Amino acid sequence: MTGRYGGAVLEAPRARLTAIAVHLPSRYRTMEEIRAGIAAAGSPYVPRPGLIEDITGVRGVHACEEGVCASDLAAAAARKALADAGLTIGEVDLLLFAATSKDMIEPSTSHLVAAKLGATCPVFDVTNACNSVLNAMEVASAFIATRRYRRVLIACGEVGSTVTRWHVPDHEALLRAMPGYTVSDAGAALLLTAGPAGDGDPGVLALRFTADSTAWNACTVSGGGTMHPRAFDDEHMTIRLNGDLLRTTAGEGLPFLQRAAERELETVRSSAFIAVHQIGMPQFQEMVDKLPLPADRCMPTVAEHGNCAAASLPLQLVKALETDRIEPGDTVAMLGLASGMSFGLALIRW
Repeated sequence: MTGRYGGAVLEAPRARLTAIAVHLPSRYRTMEEIRAGIAAAGSPYVPRPGLIEDITGVRGVHACEEGVCASDLAAAAARKALADAGLTIGEVDLLLFAATSKDMIEPSTSHLVAAKLGATCPVFDVTNACNSVLNAMEVASAFIATRRYRRVLIACGEVGSTVTRWHVPDHEALLRAMPGYTVSDAGAALLLTAGPAGDGDPGVLALRFTADSTAWNACTVSGGGTMHPRAFDDEHMTIRLNGDLLRTTAGEGLPFLQRAAERELETVRSSAFIAVHQIGMPQFQEMVDKLPLPADRCMPTVAEHGNCAAASLPLQLVKALETDRIEPGDTVAMLGLASGMSFGLALIRW
């Protein structure tokens, strides 16, 4: 191929998903244990046995031991991904920490992950609630396409158990706090490397994003920022649903995603595997029905593993690989949904 003035035009490299890994804490908390925790906190209202599971379809979640941070989970997953790829941390050009959780306000959690891994490359955080990993993939793919970096490590650490509300004054407060009972602690890591971009070559084929930011108040953890800098009560430091706005916006937001990714949705439906961000079983089923997606190519991990936030999509891909549902040459889709509200789609050839 030649350029306008006769010079050779080099095809931009394609970001290839070289390795993917997850790290799940060994401790497992059932919904009955969560109910017992609400009772032990002296709550005026304690849900009846089975209520939380009936509403969410979630049987249990993974929970870290005391003192384990988001950076610890991210580093553990990153070590697995590097080992699978046969690379050392010294061969990574850029490290991105992508998660809802963080170790502290300052510095960026990516520095703590890098220190624990022994990385000396540039680092920074990519934060967009449960779409953080998808957005980090877009950043990594852009850097790789422009030849700025050849190997980008995305590390995710989610410690959602810290935003669970234990003291519940009434039934309404329980419903508003419901996402906090299904969030799960998890680490994930993806290694993206530069590769050829031919018609049959593996790699990230497409990325599409859209947002409805008027719905930013649908689901919040509002304490610790500039709006409520010193608020450390349950209303601000635990995850909170504000009315039915999350469910309404999530349902109404699907057409936004459909319009933004109109050309890709047929490819999504024909993909060998489709990972869908999962808050609970009712929301998962709603997305499958409304898009619509072939249910036999999706995997409802939320029932057993809970809502792993930004680690949710990587977890589904790892589970699919472990059960031989993805083979070389297959196209895989990732559909993201995040508070804010934002929607994302990634298509990858394995």
